[in-house]
Amino acid sequence: MYYAGGRYEAYASPVKPIGAKHKQVYLIGSGLAALSGAFFLLRDAQMDGSQIHILEKNPIPGGACDGYHFDSIGFVMRGERQMDEHYECLWDLMRSIPSQDDPGLSLLDEFYRLNKKDPNYSLCRATEKCGQDAHVDSTFGLSANSLKELTRFFLTPDEKLQGKSIQDVLSEETLLSNFWFHYKTVYAFENWHSALELKRYLRRFAHQLDGLADMTAFRFTKYNQYEALILPILQYLEERGVQFEYNVNVTNVVFDTGMGTKAATRIDLLRDGQEESIDLTEDDLVFISIGGSVENSTIGSQTETAIFNAETHEGDGWELWKRIAEQDPSFGHPEVFCSTPEQSNRMSATIMTLDRRIVPYIKKICKRDPFSGKTVTGGIVTCRDSGWLLNWSVSRQPQFRAQDQDKLCIWLYGAYTDKPGNYITKTMRECTGIEICEEWLYHLGVPIDQIEHLAQYSANTVPVMMPYITSQMLPRSAGDRPAVVPEGAVNFAFIGQFAETPGDAVFTAEYSVRTAMEAVYSLLRVDRAVPEVMGSISGLRTMLGAWLRLRDGRALREMNLNWFERRLLARVCKKLKGTELEKLLEEYKLN
Repeated sequence: MYYAGGRYEAYASPVKPIGAKHKQVYLIGSGLAALSGAFFLLRDAQMDGSQIHILEKNPIPGGACDGYHFDSIGFVMRGERQMDEHYECLWDLMRSIPSQDDPGLSLLDEFYRLNKKDPNYSLCRATEKCGQDAHVDSTFGLSANSLKELTRFFLTPDEKLQGKSIQDVLSEETLLSNFWFHYKTVYAFENWHSALELKRYLRRFAHQLDGLADMTAFRFTKYNQYEALILPILQYLEERGVQFEYNVNVTNVVFDTGMGTKAATRIDLLRDGQEESIDLTEDDLVFISIGGSVENSTIGSQTETAIFNAETHEGDGWELWKRIAEQDPSFGHPEVFCSTPEQSNRMSATIMTLDRRIVPYIKKICKRDPFSGKTVTGGIVTCRDSGWLLNWSVSRQPQFRAQDQDKLCIWLYGAYTDKPGNYITKTMRECTGIEICEEWLYHLGVPIDQIEHLAQYSANTVPVMMPYITSQMLPRSAGDRPAVVPEGAVNFAFIGQFAETPGDAVFTAEYSVRTAMEAVYSLLRVDRAVPEVMGSISGLRTMLGAWLRLRDGRALREMNLNWFERRLLARVCKKLKGTELEKLLEEYKLN
């Protein structure tokens, strides 16, 4: 497996790998990573669908990319995906998947045309004081000291950030800035999360800084993530004969790690409560989705809470990884990510309006017609003074194909589930759907005397508790996440959010697809490059533009520089006078 930065190989079709037709492949899990792995096995390794077996413990596929209607409680989506123009592996996949709405187009064509015609942008990024615009969208407000601190952090070697949290390396001044407000709410960071992961984000998404405050950096799908991404991929795989087995709990994968190589020899599983095993040879391949950010998720209802239950159990992604990790040090350390659910939990809720009485309050904030079929909030709106730190969004409507045209689907999440609300004085995790809706309506600016009635009769709210949803962001060290293909591995790979691929950032659809692509290309020796991670750090103009944005467009000489820094700046400008670099200094206000 090798990387390439250009587009030359992006359009190439590789030769069928030697020996591919004799292999049987087992993918454990059916999230985006596993489905992507099956796709690359079909398209690029040119295997027959009958050779590919997907083992899923749940009755439906999709993993964290969900979006369902339950007859008894209503519509549910645990999250949404904001995408970036440089999701190279995801776009490579989507260009080969037919659109379900227009089979003459690819999924990428559909996505591209949609976001060209209706580009994303926010007209109100945050509110406070019951629906008033908080006006946080113009500046990052970083002081000279915070800029220096971020620059030092950006240049700090990974070795010095092992096991450290963000609050270990950034000061309170920086963590109270508008910059950090935007960053933590958009990318789902907390102060206690991984400094290493934050550094990856800053390097990976430096080009997004200019469009972070107004959300122009992001693109969204037409429907919820399940209907927009998972169903088209699923249809593609099923039409080509990929074998899906549901309600199958894989409890262990047994490895032989002697003689300098590592090989998977057996898959242990439970099917209908009965223990079974699949014996493997070195000619069989296993792709393992380890961990699980949505493991132990529970769903509440309009009148019931979503229970906080972090106890792992046999057959889930955490217990499977624990059993695997016991067999070799290179298989990672799952306890780093699943031992502190109080630091990784969040709650989301799906709100479906039942009439039009809530709509004017949404329209007042987003300044758009929610029923236009176009961008509505343009990403999340953060209730800045919320005790739960509520964030909510209304994406293009309808979000579900089966959704009534006169109803709106709203998605929200709370970052602090153990804190009391501002209107509802209970913690978020103690609340029913109605109570969560009441708290949201309060922050929309609905009059107090109308909140209870609207939450009960004008909306249906379904809460979801996710104990491990940000677990991939927890502080870690080298080796805590296993390599996609560990050294010496001959017939297995780890895929998904808890496998380690250099340079990319977790909690993205791209990361799941990338690990799958690297796994398939490595084990099958596919003679085609994996696209490089977008090199924000190696693009001089990108980095200079990012630094200018962090300074809120201010010239460097306007910053609070000390005597030595001013003297150094003057000498640099003098040395570069009359050169092309002087033009760069002027363009990015560095002179």
